[in-house]
Amino acid sequence: MVRVKRSVTTHKKRERILKLTKGYCWGRKSKYRLAKDALFHAWTHAYQARKKKKGTFRALWQTQINAASRKQGFSYSKFAYRLKKSKIGINRKILATLAHKHPKLFEKILEKAFS
Repeated sequence: MVRVKRSVTTHKKRERILKLTKGYCWGRKSKYRLAKDALFHAWTHAYQARKKKKGTFRALWQTQINAASRKQGFSYSKFAYRLKKSKIGINRKILATLAHKHPKLFEKILEKAFS
């Protein structure tokens, strides 16, 4: 059987890992074993953070909608209830954008919901 030398493949693999860990602190940027371990932990945290980001943005949108609706004298919970009751199907992201960039349009939505 022919002998297979793996030096080129192994070197490429290690270079790829070290390239991904560029900017890490201490030996985690230059030593392969530490770099690999740091990278696997980083990928785990990145995956979890992508899931958390959705909830964070939802909370931000709710806060923005609450601030805009309180200017008109209504709380967020009452506003959300009235929107659902009047069958206005606009999501939080759009409502927050309207409250921030187009307050006149947001006021019209408020009037429609509370009429």
